Amino acid sequence: MALITLSNVHHAYGSHVVLDGVAASIEPGEKIGLVGRNGSGKTTLMRVMLGEISPDSGAVQLQRGAGVGYLRQDPAFDPNETVRDAAAGAFEHLHRLHQQLHDVYEKMTAASGVPLDRLLKRQAALDGQIKAAGGYAIDHKIDAALHGMGFMDEQFGLATAVLSGGQLSRLSLARLLLEEPDLLLLDEPTNHLDIDGRRWLEQFLAQEYRGAVLLVSHDRWLLDRVVGRIIEIERGSLRDYPGNYSKYVDLRRQHKLTEARTYAKQVEKIRREERFIARYKAGQRARQAKGRQSRLERFRRDKLIDRPSELDVMRLTLPKARRSGEQVIVAESISKRYGDTVLFEDLSLTIRRGDRVGIIGSNGVGKTTLVECLLGELEPQSGAVRTGSRLSVGYYRQRQEHLDLELPLWRYLQSVIVSLDGQARGSEQQARDLAGAFHFSGDEQDKLLGDLSGGERSRAVLAGIVAGAHNLLVLDEPTNHLDIPSAEQLEQALSVGGGYAGTLLLVTHDRALLDATCEELLIFDGCGEVRVFHGRYSHWAEQNRAIGHAVADRRSRSGSPAGAAMLPRSRRPAAEAACGVSLATLERRIEALQQRIGEVDQQMLDPTVYTDGARCKGLKAQRAEFLKELEPLERTWARRAAEA
Repeated sequence: MALITLSNVHHAYGSHVVLDGVAASIEPGEKIGLVGRNGSGKTTLMRVMLGEISPDSGAVQLQRGAGVGYLRQDPAFDPNETVRDAAAGAFEHLHRLHQQLHDVYEKMTAASGVPLDRLLKRQAALDGQIKAAGGYAIDHKIDAALHGMGFMDEQFGLATAVLSGGQLSRLSLARLLLEEPDLLLLDEPTNHLDIDGRRWLEQFLAQEYRGAVLLVSHDRWLLDRVVGRIIEIERGSLRDYPGNYSKYVDLRRQHKLTEARTYAKQVEKIRREERFIARYKAGQRARQAKGRQSRLERFRRDKLIDRPSELDVMRLTLPKARRSGEQVIVAESISKRYGDTVLFEDLSLTIRRGDRVGIIGSNGVGKTTLVECLLGELEPQSGAVRTGSRLSVGYYRQRQEHLDLELPLWRYLQSVIVSLDGQARGSEQQARDLAGAFHFSGDEQDKLLGDLSGGERSRAVLAGIVAGAHNLLVLDEPTNHLDIPSAEQLEQALSVGGGYAGTLLLVTHDRALLDATCEELLIFDGCGEVRVFHGRYSHWAEQNRAIGHAVADRRSRSGSPAGAAMLPRSRRPAAEAACGVSLATLERRIEALQQRIGEVDQQMLDPTVYTDGARCKGLKAQRAEFLKELEPLERTWARRAAEA
């Protein structure tokens, strides 16, 4: 039986039809991607499913008793509540059951006979409900979700009132995942997540989450690895495609080619009929022409399909940049720290002409700071940076300032791009073509920059930088404000063998873009170390996956509890431990700690322990100490195993 069903749903905002008689169903446990251009109605469809919007007509049927969870863009928490307590609110029902069980135990101490029998039955029923709701060992689930969303242990006690908007969004996502509703509606869940957070979410949704998921995301890598079905919304209609995002792209291209051929045949038929009608409408065959005119009008009304929208965005033709020197940037033993926080230390690297370097790491580790040091906008505290000759730098920043907001969009682009024929200024047509390639329609191209949204202005600036004939492009989170077609346009322009032949420095959490454009990585570990990896992101991810499998395999052979291998790794930037210890010794210490954590978890399953507040608190503290010792050991093991 379907979890939720939509039948002939219509909804419009004024004269703008968003949902035009759509029908869809979601089965229990399905993982579905919802795709479509910005403004196509994805969020509206989700809110109709949630019941927040009543459609103009049609029906929405939710399976009786099913719960629906929705990731909101503006989450609200009790400002005095701590981060951990807010996440633990997902288990409010479980806490109530524990309290009821505690009350039963209290009454059992003074009961006998029939009342005691009733209490024993009540105890058994509550035990069953508690087990079904998550059992007694939920603390590790809370920790895992918060760590996965990028919270460090020392942040668990912070009041939610001091969190940033991005942190509140991540906390909301953590709590929603812990609630485990039957249907999870996720609207851009990766907006505030770094690569580690996206990888954790990807693994959780694909391997651990048992409910159904409807996912709207610009992260193509995530869609490829989580969903098994794509629903596309276009011009108010829904179309189903089996498979992940990559499969959808192939199937949609085939569908659009078939649609285009059908449309071309229909247009040719209309032209033939129009020629016949025009030729004979006033002669002896006027009656026949009139009949064909009537049939043509019915054909247009009933059978003519819409002009197919294109899957592939316009291919950019980029102006050629002049050749830079062989060495573009040379950094020698540079260091940067703020107070006691080391961002990078004694870092040396050489970026040569044509290199394509991706810079990755958790939020706040110093990626943008490194870029600014390499470009000479910040002074390192030690070391030196030299830039090469004949450099023309196009730097896309996360914040766009100093724009003339009175310029129309196309004139702004004309002022910053270089003509394809070598002139200093691009033509109006070139500027408009560039705007169209980045999905600004004809009317939008004439808007003033000041009338565009912040995301639209960022997109316009990015377009100008990419087409500005710079031989060094430095792009800091360029896809934050791009929908999937725009991100694919950028990827097409920057990909190896694409239109851009210069040097590229790319800071991004967009793994698909990273993998398509960069052949070398600078990896921040969050502890002040920056490693160089020669290869694409997919190669690095596969290497990490192999290391993870090796860790799990070693623990399995050591007899550690099955759940121990799934325990979360804290993301806090602590100093690495046991630097001089052998790999074998590290493994023994890790296995021993995992065994002790497993023993604590087993004790937490005992109801007599859980209802003993002092004992429960002591076990939690003990477990936290084991984890605190374990995490740096695991990081050291993973790094040294990779280097072995």
